Amino acid sequence: MEVRATAKYVRMSPRKVRLVVDAIRGKRVTEAEGILRALPQAAAREVFKVVHSAAANAENNYDMTREDLVVVRAAADEGPTIKRFRPRPQGRAVPILKRSSNITIVVDER
Repeated sequence: MEVRATAKYVRMSPRKVRLVVDAIRGKRVTEAEGILRALPQAAAREVFKVVHSAAANAENNYDMTREDLVVVRAAADEGPTIKRFRPRPQGRAVPILKRSSNITIVVDER
């Protein structure tokens, strides 16, 4: 039984989040949480919350044991982009793209 958790509209670039997500894919939940605590990236904190939530969903809703859970799938997809403009010399304007991510973690028993 696959159990999932999702964090939507996280104000972080998906490219940066994918670096963290790739580090935990295929690992056990307890090991993944340890890795995420040690990583210096800001995205590690957000991914940790989603992994923790997926594990809690599995424990509380499906009576699975935390030690047997493995991160089966982990994805950082692109969310909506907020568009802003910055003034530049000679009357020009350049776009500023403030990207967001949707982080999805799926866990299952080994």
